[in-house]
Amino acid sequence: MTQSLHPDLSYISYEDFLNDVHGIIAAVRDDRWQPGFVVGIGRGGLAPAVFISHGMKVPMLSVDHSAKVADFADELLERLARLATNGNRLLFVDDINDSGSTLLYIRNMLEGFGADAGSIRYAVLINNSRSRAKVDYWSREIDRGSDKRWFVFPWEAMAAAETLIGEANEVPERLA
Repeated sequence: MTQSLHPDLSYISYEDFLNDVHGIIAAVRDDRWQPGFVVGIGRGGLAPAVFISHGMKVPMLSVDHSAKVADFADELLERLARLATNGNRLLFVDDINDSGSTLLYIRNMLEGFGADAGSIRYAVLINNSRSRAKVDYWSREIDRGSDKRWFVFPWEAMAAAETLIGEANEVPERLA
């Protein structure tokens, strides 16, 4: 039987969230790379993508991988791959790059659909330096080897602590 862990819930303030969004916008601009679309990765990347979209005056699209509905994200990723193949630059946005599994899935699917990798970049608010997936832009970096906090973003703050703890315990290796 797996023992339930009691994670350190680290609530991110709205002000810190805005600072993170501004940090990503500045990093993309400093890189002199202008996306044609910001793509929010559901569910955690949707809110930051909306803010980045408005801040950069770039339209937003979305793809949901978190719901785990069979083929739902795949169909959208195929469409996004076609956009990238036709010269559109896509900035994919998520809240955190923790293990890297979501970003690797998206990257592999886009590649499998023939997307031009040079037209795609990835941004996250918090980047785990030990993640298997690499991102182009981030606001904060952590080392999951020593930082075991479970980050609670402003849009998640509506959830009960028990729900957040349950979600954190779904992937205990991030906390142990």
